[in-house]
Amino acid sequence: MEINMLEAAIESILFSVGDSVELDRIAYSIGHDNDTTRKILHNMMDKYEEEGRGLRIIELEDSYQMCTKKEMNEYLIKLVSKPKKYELTEVVLETLSIIAYKQPVTKLEIEKIRGVKSDHAVNRLVEYGLVAEKGRLDAPGRPLLFGTTEEFLRKFGIHSLDDLPIIKQDEVETLKNQAEEEVQLKLEL
Repeated sequence: MEINMLEAAIESILFSVGDSVELDRIAYSIGHDNDTTRKILHNMMDKYEEEGRGLRIIELEDSYQMCTKKEMNEYLIKLVSKPKKYELTEVVLETLSIIAYKQPVTKLEIEKIRGVKSDHAVNRLVEYGLVAEKGRLDAPGRPLLFGTTEEFLRKFGIHSLDDLPIIKQDEVETLKNQAEEEVQLKLEL
């Protein structure tokens, strides 16, 4: 195996494991003895330094680990400290409303109310930390139950679910009728 391929294999091993890897395990993986493997690793360490890369390989007793250079910390801190932007589209907000008022609720129940698949919206809400799995329904297939999180309360500035606006049944009927009329108008066009 040529040296570039050996270095690529070692790089892959160290990157994939993410933690320190013992020299003898690396040597075994690339099919060489410990001394040769150590020389290849030290050569790689020198190359990383000379080329000014953001990564480096460090030696920890008889193990090696790939990590970022200390000089790169400020960039990493900026990346992880930047607040995540939520994209609360109408579909996602509608799904969130259903979950907030009907929780704990299954995807099937959400889909019955919305009339369309809701996988994407529910997954997005889970990703945003506004909704979480709250267990399983004791029914065939044991579907997941979803409910809102503390993050939901924080983001919407409410102390508890009791603070959600009360929806009057006559308002629900009015909104339902308006929605049906809109659908009819779109179908006629």
